[in-house]
Amino acid sequence: MRLSSMADYAVLMMSAAARHCGGARLNAAQLAEETGLPGPTVAKLVSRLSAAGLLKSVRGAHGGFKLARPAAAITVADIVEAVEGPIALTACVDTGKHDCTLEPGCSLRPHWPQVNAALRGALAGIALAELSGPVRAGVAA
Repeated sequence: MRLSSMADYAVLMMSAAARHCGGARLNAAQLAEETGLPGPTVAKLVSRLSAAGLLKSVRGAHGGFKLARPAAAITVADIVEAVEGPIALTACVDTGKHDCTLEPGCSLRPHWPQVNAALRGALAGIALAELSGPVRAGVAA
């Protein structure tokens, strides 16, 4: 399993924004320069992350955006879900999705919610504050 590029970029952007927590507001151009991401990608992600309540935008001469809540209260799961939607390894557990030809006789379908919950729980256990600070000993960068 791999995150999409957009989810990966969103985590990168939020980590950069967290390093500025409490400081001046950022704008998309500053964030693009700091992260190396293209400006249009940053703008698209700022929109999605703001809609999800993770970034707060302020218009005007001194406008920009900042984290909507402390970095310790934002998780990797929050960021990924803001970009990708609910975390799930298979589509069959989504309400209304019935496009798998194996679904009628599938013995695994009842177990996927437990697997998905474990994956979401792992991502929810990592706070943005952990990603924006120094790397801990014993943790690969």
